[in-house]
Amino acid sequence: MTEKRKDYISWDEYFMGIAKLSGFRSKDPNTQVGACIVSKDNKILSVGYNGFPMGCSDDDFPWEREGESLDTKYFFVAHSELNAILNYRGLGLDGSKIYVSLFPCNECAKAIIQAGIKTIIYADDKYAKTPATIASKRMLDAAGVNYYKYESTGRKIEIEL
Repeated sequence: MTEKRKDYISWDEYFMGIAKLSGFRSKDPNTQVGACIVSKDNKILSVGYNGFPMGCSDDDFPWEREGESLDTKYFFVAHSELNAILNYRGLGLDGSKIYVSLFPCNECAKAIIQAGIKTIIYADDKYAKTPATIASKRMLDAAGVNYYKYESTGRKIEIEL
């Protein structure tokens, strides 16, 4: 009898891969973030990436990081986690987990908590010392949302499209 393949990807690799792949849809020239929400039984519920809301043209709104507030992207861009939550069309996200390529900010943490997501798996926490991330972790801890860093296997996966 032939044995099953042993080099298949793990659930964490699979879902983080989906999150990172989703980030490639972002038109942000500086930061591309993706998210993938998964049920308790490892079914993909929703995905999202950072970008402008529907109906707001990518050509008419700013992508700048610096300048006057209304001349930067920060008031206009919806983060990947919020997009994934808003893209979900099911009955509820209670007890689900979210894979995200960048640790959620305080605003996304609020949405994650309110949506009932119970676990966050993140690839990068490069803003760990910023007030937004500190506030995020404080709220997540208070609400009992677990979070942990994805441990990269270093595996390279190439897909021809």
